[in-house]
Amino acid sequence: MDNKANENESSSGIETSRRGFLKTAVAAGVAIGMGTSGISNVQAAEKKSSKGLPITIAGYRYDRVDALMDGRVQVDGFNSRFEEDGIGSMNTHVFSGPKTREITEIGLSPFMLAYANEGFRDYSLIPVFPLRVFRHKSIFVRTDSSIKSPEDLRGKKVATSGYSSTSLTWLRGIIQHEYGVKPEEIQWYLSAKDSVDIKLSGGVSKQEKVMPKNIEFIQGPAGMDESDMLVTGQVDAVFHAAEPKAYMEGDPRVARLFPDFRTVEHAYFAKTGLFPIMHAVAIRKDF
Repeated sequence: MDNKANENESSSGIETSRRGFLKTAVAAGVAIGMGTSGISNVQAAEKKSSKGLPITIAGYRYDRVDALMDGRVQVDGFNSRFEEDGIGSMNTHVFSGPKTREITEIGLSPFMLAYANEGFRDYSLIPVFPLRVFRHKSIFVRTDSSIKSPEDLRGKKVATSGYSSTSLTWLRGIIQHEYGVKPEEIQWYLSAKDSVDIKLSGGVSKQEKVMPKNIEFIQGPAGMDESDMLVTGQVDAVFHAAEPKAYMEGDPRVARLFPDFRTVEHAYFAKTGLFPIMHAVAIRKDF
């Protein structure tokens, strides 16, 4: 990782070497990924210290990072500030925004797409993963549909708000490699907006809308989200990282394809040993 470090003495008299910064950055990343337990380089404090080099850390407010967010845990040698944000917004901030955050949670697939397609090199990833989620639970169908198994998705209309999001990338891989249905065998519809509260999702970043050249897709009606398209019968299923609005509201017309998804996901893990990585931690290189 080609990180630059502040080698000059700061106004508070703290010297930060390259090695020290890497050590501290990893500690902050681990704090995001693991919480307060087992962190050797993070100092517990009752109040935020006003001393040290300012550092901004962005991410979701998982239970495992509460202490980092409210200041009970401080990154040793730094005056850390935590900004709560949605993943789409965090992606956009890093790839095309002001890049003011030194450390941030980031979508793994969007990062790889930006790295490969856009020459993005402003941040580096570290092997800390604050969010891992099995994705079998992320398929939603109409209850009057003929879709009873993943194989039944072949030839069907599927809506999504972010085709290349990390969650849907994993889900397409699972559908293809575990059930034999290739992405090009599905009719893809991109909704004009996401039914999930933007405060939770952070919207859909540009990288999550990238479409492979061999995949044809249809743009959904203006003003309609993926949930609307499913309820009105314009599509047969929805792939969604969270839960579409209709499902959250208890609409009887919408259900998960796998009602007992935990059993299916346990079997998947037993077979493959994979616990899908959704989000990683990125560090700005010039910090």
